[in-house]
Amino acid sequence: MPKLKTHSGTKDRVKLTKTGKVLRRHSARNHFLQKKSASRKRTFAGSEEITGKNRKNIKLKLGA
Repeated sequence: MPKLKTHSGTKDRVKLTKTGKVLRRHSARNHFLQKKSASRKRTFAGSEEITGKNRKNIKLKLGA
């Protein structure tokens, strides 16, 4: 059986850590920032862990 190809869009959007966690960026941090409060923008900083069934599906797409 051949190897599965890595899904390119998923590869660009998520990061797989050494321990197996799947991290993603927060949305809504790209434009229209003037109308958003500073505290709201701070919550978008950093990355968030993906858990549950979504994590399993993303790992399949990454071939991990």
